[in-house]
Amino acid sequence: MNRAHLTLDPQFTIGPVNRRLFGSFVEHLGRCVYDGIYEPGHEKADEEGFRTDVIELVRELGVSTIRYPGGNFVSGYRWEDGVGPRDERPPRLDLAWHSTESNEIGLDEFAGWLKKVDSELMYAVNLGTRGVLEALDVLEYANLRSGTHWAQRRVANGHPEPHGIRMWCLGNEMDGPWQLGHSTAEEYGRLAAKTASAMRQIDPDLELVVCGSSSAQMPTFGDWERVVLEHTYDDVDFISCHAYYEPKGDDYGSFLASGVNMDRFIEAVVATADHVKATRRSDKTINISFDEWNVWYQSRYNEVDKITDVAEWPVAPRLLEDSYSVLDAVVLGSLMISLIRHADRVTAASLAQLVNVIAPIMTEPGGPAWRQTTFHPFSLTSRLARDVALELKLDSPTYGTRLYGEVPLVDAVATYDEAGGGTTVFAVNRSLTEEVTLDIDTRAVGSVGAARATSLFDGDIHAANTLEDPERVSPRENTSVSVGEGTVSITLPPVSWTVLTLD
Repeated sequence: MNRAHLTLDPQFTIGPVNRRLFGSFVEHLGRCVYDGIYEPGHEKADEEGFRTDVIELVRELGVSTIRYPGGNFVSGYRWEDGVGPRDERPPRLDLAWHSTESNEIGLDEFAGWLKKVDSELMYAVNLGTRGVLEALDVLEYANLRSGTHWAQRRVANGHPEPHGIRMWCLGNEMDGPWQLGHSTAEEYGRLAAKTASAMRQIDPDLELVVCGSSSAQMPTFGDWERVVLEHTYDDVDFISCHAYYEPKGDDYGSFLASGVNMDRFIEAVVATADHVKATRRSDKTINISFDEWNVWYQSRYNEVDKITDVAEWPVAPRLLEDSYSVLDAVVLGSLMISLIRHADRVTAASLAQLVNVIAPIMTEPGGPAWRQTTFHPFSLTSRLARDVALELKLDSPTYGTRLYGEVPLVDAVATYDEAGGGTTVFAVNRSLTEEVTLDIDTRAVGSVGAARATSLFDGDIHAANTLEDPERVSPRENTSVSVGEGTVSITLPPVSWTVLTLD
C-alpha cells in the first residue's frame, strides 16, 4: 500500500483565498449564450428569456466572477451593437469563430443575468480592432450614473442604475497570431498603458488586467510579460495567465500531473512580474488573473468543429462541446489545488467556460440541463475552501511522467477557517491503478471532533455524464476516514479527487 504524509499547521499560511478564484467565463461562442444561458422559447425560461434551470445550476456551482464577452470574440466586438432596442441591433460576422452574432444579448442583459446568479461582472474591452476611445465609451456607459452621452443612453435603454463594473480586462490574448489585431509586446504594451491611464482618469479605483501570454508554450512567453509590464506596471493590477490541458494520446500519467505545469507557469509569471517590480524600484505588486483555464480537447476542435465554409456563418453553432470524463474531473480538481496553492499571487481566476462550450454545465435546446463531471470538484471547492490557504508539508511517493519527469503521486492543498477553526483538505491521487493512504498530522490544528470526506472516482475513468445518463458520475462519501490522537487517515482511490473537512 502506498502511503503519503501531510502536516497541517495554521501558523504557516500562503495567503487569503480570494472568492474571485472561483470565477468563470462566458463568451459569445457556440451555444454558451444562445441555447445556453438564454433560450426564450424554453419551458423553463423566465420573462427575460433566461433559463431558470441553468440559473439554479450556476448558483450551485458557486461562481463568484464571470469574465465577459470574450475571449477571441471580443477582439472584433462592437459593444454598442448589443445595447438599445433589440429590433435595431445589427447582426455581425464573428471572425473569431466563423459565426453570426445576433447581438440579442449584450452588456445590459448580461449584467441583469448576473444579478440572478449572484455573480460579479469582469468586462473585457476590445483592444484588437479598437482602442482607447471605445474603452472609455463602454466604461462611461456601464459605470457613470447619468448626465453624459453614454450614461444617458443607458438610462434611456431602461437601466437607470449603473452596472458598477470594477474589474476590466484590457483586450484578450494579444500575443496570439489568431487574434484580430495581433500585436507585438511593444505595440500592445503601449496601447494597454494608454487605455489604462485613460480609464483611470474616469475612475482611479478600477481593477485592470493586462494580457499576459496566451499559454506558456508561446515562443514569446516571458519576454512578452516583461515588455508589457514595463509599459503598464504603474496603471494595472493584474497580468493574465491562460492554460488548457488535454492528454497526449494515452499518456494519462502526464495528464494527471497537469497541475505541475500550472505551478511552473504561475511561478514563472510571478518571477517575471517581480523582476519588473525590482527594476522599477516599485512598492507595488502585480497579481495574477488566471482568467482562462480548463481541460479542453483542442485536437478535437481542429479535426471536427471548425467552420471553414465562407458562405456558412451559423448563429450559435455547436462548437467545443467537450464531454468530460472522471479523468478530466480529477485533473480539473488538481488544477484548482494549484490555484489555491498560489493564493498569495493568484487572486482571480476564470474557468473557461460556463455553459455548453468546454463547460461544467450542459443544455439541450428545448430539453434539460445537467452537470458534467467537472461540475463537482469546482462546486465543492468553491463551497468548502475557507479563509486562508495553508503552507503544507507533504511527503508522497513519486512516479515518472513523459512530460514532467518525477512528480508526486498525491497532490494536496488545505484551507483554514481562522474564526471557526475548521480545516479543509483537497487531495488527488494520480495513480492509475493503486490506492494511496494519506496520513494527516493534525496536532497543530487542535483536537478533531469530526472528519467527513467526499471523493470523485469511478471504476471506469472514462465514464461521463450525458444527455441520456446525466447522473452517471457524482461524488460519493469516502467512508475510509479514521480519526486518531493527533492524526487523520484516509484512503484515496486511484484517479480520484477528494475533499476532507475537519471540525
